[in-house]
Amino acid sequence: MAQEAPPFTIGIEEEYLLVDKSTYALAHAPDSLIDACKKDLADKVSPEFLQCQIEIGTGVCRTIGEAGADLAHLRRTVAKHADAYGLAPIAASCHPFADWKDQHHTDKERYNKLRRDLAGVARRMLICGMHVHVGIPEQDMRIRLVNQLKYFLPHLHALSTSSPYWQGDDTGMNSYRLTVFDNLPRTGLPPYMKDWAQFSSTVETLIQLDLIEDASKIWWDLRPSSKFPTIESRICDVAPRMEVTLTLAALTQCLTRMLWRKSMDGNGWRVVQNFMVGENRWRAQRYGVSEGLIDFGRKSLIPFSQAVDEILELIAEDAEALDCVSEVEAARNILRDGTSSDQQRAVYQAAIGKGADKQEALSVVVASLIADFHADL
Repeated sequence: MAQEAPPFTIGIEEEYLLVDKSTYALAHAPDSLIDACKKDLADKVSPEFLQCQIEIGTGVCRTIGEAGADLAHLRRTVAKHADAYGLAPIAASCHPFADWKDQHHTDKERYNKLRRDLAGVARRMLICGMHVHVGIPEQDMRIRLVNQLKYFLPHLHALSTSSPYWQGDDTGMNSYRLTVFDNLPRTGLPPYMKDWAQFSSTVETLIQLDLIEDASKIWWDLRPSSKFPTIESRICDVAPRMEVTLTLAALTQCLTRMLWRKSMDGNGWRVVQNFMVGENRWRAQRYGVSEGLIDFGRKSLIPFSQAVDEILELIAEDAEALDCVSEVEAARNILRDGTSSDQQRAVYQAAIGKGADKQEALSVVVASLIADFHADL
């Protein structure tokens, strides 16, 4: 008897930074702002590690269209309540000119413990990301799909890059966020696991040693969720424009379905060593979509546009089945327009060309990120 298809439900989490609308500097989220958001959004909104951050999460959605409607409501509501305090949210993985040393963590026991455990490394976590959950109820299938899907994580990350600046300097990276996040323990690409039992045993060992409370403290780029019957992609920078978020989520959902479908046909995707996938991961965070990635079948570098074309061909059937053809096809728009990192640099250079000094130009970049946040609402 054929195995029943997973639901491939989808959920999206995003982390935002709050900025002062007059100075464009980071601002603390007052408790009353969080309370106002919670009154409207309940458990779909929460504070984050730093006081200048706020996190949202959609409900469990059947389609990208449903997720988009939920996400638009979440973004609009956070923006509305922030505006009442003279603040605005931005969905970029690093603030262009803020200094992490000036930020303070949220005074909750969960975050206090994190600060104690991670010491100085935690203080530098002035970064935001996005997470995509795809519903896979069967536990061993979750592990098999994690083993295979990690091949495509660099492709997804390259399209998402939104963090070229750090403390006022252009880092030369398209995703500086990932270089900061990689300082935490239990990060990076997930190791190969043969089944759920091996994964559970590994997690349980760390729990018994009192090193972690639960699997939520495993921060791999892709992991079986600790709370939900899902696999959770965590590699992407958060996207300033919601349309890009939906493209990344749709690609993640379709790639997961494609890999499941091929595994059911006995043609599971090749599992490539982390050392090799890591090379593409580095190229994605360094160059975004402007340079090629390694095709391990061909053993050659291919242009990123070719990689996108081949992915879209692979998932064409899945995009039709999941009703997200337009969202995945919009990956080509990112190639055409550049990632957020490319666009932020263009805004900066345009401001410099008009006579702005460095600080003024970086403030113009923040203003553009505020506009991007509201663009698709």
